[in-house]
Amino acid sequence: MDAPRASLLVVDDEPTIRELLATSLRFAGFEVDLAGTGAQALERIERKRPDLVVLDVMLPDMDGFAVVRRLRRRRERDRLPVLFLTARNGVGDKVGGLSAGGDDYLTKPFSVAELIARIEAVLRRTGGYPDDGRLVVADLELDPVAHRVWREGRTVALSPTEFRLLAHLMANAGRVQPKARIAEEVWNHDFGGDFSIVESYVSYLRRKVDPGPRKLIHTVRGVGYVLRHPQG
Repeated sequence: MDAPRASLLVVDDEPTIRELLATSLRFAGFEVDLAGTGAQALERIERKRPDLVVLDVMLPDMDGFAVVRRLRRRRERDRLPVLFLTARNGVGDKVGGLSAGGDDYLTKPFSVAELIARIEAVLRRTGGYPDDGRLVVADLELDPVAHRVWREGRTVALSPTEFRLLAHLMANAGRVQPKARIAEEVWNHDFGGDFSIVESYVSYLRRKVDPGPRKLIHTVRGVGYVLRHPQG
């Protein structure tokens, strides 16, 4: 049997939700432990340190923010990654969760695929997974070794040129890429100042990578393109 991808602690006071998440995450290859209260979560973490905690904010004894603040006060536990789950989607709640020491924040209802993608991204970002060269921006992930791409946990099929273009944009996430530089890096050609092929391939890429409302690829008029985290 293969070793688990990582060990998770799922904390939620709703038994149905707890078991559903446990079943889905185990099927995805994770080792999963469960807790229904903040006190149980702290005890489980003390007894068997997981690689990441999936933590509901609304718990019967203390809220998830209080749980994380207690964890962060224990210096030996300060790097334990935490992903909050909550039905509250206000900006203030998100800021509060991240300020309390959370690493990510997922609002209910959510898809299991997105949860898994977020877990994997947090684990890589915090060192829970070895650095294998993968690129991760929000819920978009690119594996240069396996030559695979995922968005919200779903596989995205790309042509070799589309893959190179996306890899370039992700490697330079947050930095505007002029069309001339994209042409040079992706095609090793300057196209004599005619960058219509760059524009066409960005359009192809958007249809596959950015079909929903949370856009990652943005046009900077008169300059080029930038891939960045969705706003809000």
